Amino acid sequence: MNKILCVKNMTYVHRSIKGLFDPLREFRLGPINFDMFEGETIAIIGHNGSGKTLTGKLLAGAEEPTSGSIEFIQDDSENAAVKKHPIRMILQHSANVMNPAVAVGAMLHNTLRLNTSFTESERQQKIEDTLKMVGLLADHFYYYRHMLSDGQQQRVALARALILDPKIIVADEPFAALDPSVRSQTVNLILKLQQELGLGFVFISHNIGIVRHVSDKVIVMDKGKIIEQGKTSEVFAEPQAALTKKLLKAHFDLVERHFSLL
Repeated sequence: MNKILCVKNMTYVHRSIKGLFDPLREFRLGPINFDMFEGETIAIIGHNGSGKTLTGKLLAGAEEPTSGSIEFIQDDSENAAVKKHPIRMILQHSANVMNPAVAVGAMLHNTLRLNTSFTESERQQKIEDTLKMVGLLADHFYYYRHMLSDGQQQRVALARALILDPKIIVADEPFAALDPSVRSQTVNLILKLQQELGLGFVFISHNIGIVRHVSDKVIVMDKGKIIEQGKTSEVFAEPQAALTKKLLKAHFDLVERHFSLL
């Protein structure tokens, strides 16, 4: 497999003051180190405030690291009509990033118009192909946010991420707002697209069950630090860090309680 991402000694320092007389608060992230290969999924897990989402934002370019490097390894044969967007992000609440006054097609059209040199007809074809790719109909081009179910909104978010042909998708709790049946369909769709397109996924989640199912490697974070990382099967089989053991125990206790009620 080809390497597509190399993160070296990435750090981020955030300082804030809540009130005039409050002390300076500081959150330090890192150093973060990992490589990603084509078609690979790396999950990031940990408690709230551990730095998972911040790591995703740094990778996607929404925040700038204080130090270190994020190197995207690109293929020279990529479509020259598309500006380089090697990594895109999907958020948990996909509806929040959709303008209720803008139809799905217009939103995707604007993304292509601002980031590619495609002609009008090429943009139209790309939108139709992308909607079909994520399991939506051509008619969804004309839909507005209120006309879409939660699952369809998440598929639109996926289409928006995929339409610029990225190499990597950062998905921050993408299934948390979905009911179990829709969640399973979306997970299977993502796995199918990953296999077909060779996408890399950075999957940020609290759901240990899904992490076990979809990820090749796992990074466990606590208070801005990586406390354990490796192949998912190995880390979950023989966890070394106390937090990893705690997270796994909580998951299996929940599963056991569920089956005891059946």
